Amino acid sequence: MQGNILIIGLGLIGGSIALSIKKSYPDMKIIGYDVDHNTTHQAKILKVIDHEENNLQHGAENADFIVISIPVVETEKMIERLSHFQLKENVIVTDTASTKKSIINKASILTEKGICFIGGHPMAGSHKSGVTAAREHLFENAFYILSSVSKVSNGRINELKQLLKGTNAKFLELSADEHDEMTGILSHFPHIIAASLVGQARSYQDKYPLLSRLAAGGFRDITRIASSNPSMWSDITIRNKQVILGLLNEWNQDMENIRGMIEQEDYDRIFQFFIQAKTYRDELPVHTKGAIHSFYDLYVDVPDYPGVISEITGYLAEESISITNVRILETREDIYGVLRISFQNAEDRENAKKCLENRTSYELFIQ
Repeated sequence: MQGNILIIGLGLIGGSIALSIKKSYPDMKIIGYDVDHNTTHQAKILKVIDHEENNLQHGAENADFIVISIPVVETEKMIERLSHFQLKENVIVTDTASTKKSIINKASILTEKGICFIGGHPMAGSHKSGVTAAREHLFENAFYILSSVSKVSNGRINELKQLLKGTNAKFLELSADEHDEMTGILSHFPHIIAASLVGQARSYQDKYPLLSRLAAGGFRDITRIASSNPSMWSDITIRNKQVILGLLNEWNQDMENIRGMIEQEDYDRIFQFFIQAKTYRDELPVHTKGAIHSFYDLYVDVPDYPGVISEITGYLAEESISITNVRILETREDIYGVLRISFQNAEDRENAKKCLENRTSYELFIQ
């Protein structure tokens, strides 16, 4: 495969796609465009792209593939801009945004002109952001959703899959409606719930000054997605509002039912509520990347004495095992271990577990 690829938006996702394509097709020319010219220049220095493009029209009209990797609302605006250019007849345009229906609808201004548009959503990410965090293996074993209108042939979809084969992702073809409803259930709606739980805790902070310290354990873990980019999630919430509003209505009804169980002290129904949740949750895949990005945590039950963290991290450093975060848990209700070490992937966590099993007598846990 040869040709020019224009990557619009050189953040974590756009940069990682560029690197995965480079791995598979070193002879293809990867052109980068970003509204921040410093980012484009940095991507060139880091060899994420081959050429900096500051003229969007020139880059787009000479591209064989165009990958739009910017927020949802900006993606729709970019599609509008592209519709005014003289794109190549056989170009494939795709995106990486987290909602699909509004983008597929907007892309009709391209498809009506005979331009092939295939919506995309690589369901992977990182605790880091920006082009410096880009990794060619970021999407490995992650689901990569493709959504298109019925006019797009299987041949063109396969052409895009072939371009992206270096991601080592698992491609799934879903309609825009299916995509938005499932990601609404598994990602968009949970972000709203997490943010509301944090908001409720914050409202009691003045009354209970110790609340934030006690929240350092399990509460912080179950609400971690509330730390996601507010601008991005505002866009997603608005663009998937019908799905989210429907889920909110169902949630409100569920909460009323649970309220009734509690008021009536109906032990059997309360027990069934918790056991059904536990059973379903315990059956969820552990080693598969999903709609919400995983944390790969290892809990180490260590004694609290000076130097214990240096001891643990020293062992890992000796075996070149990279860690992303280390935290002492002050509250441990329902959480194993006093020391939590986070890793970028399951392989690093498993190697760390073997390392510490061989070199210490501390108890190790993975939740």
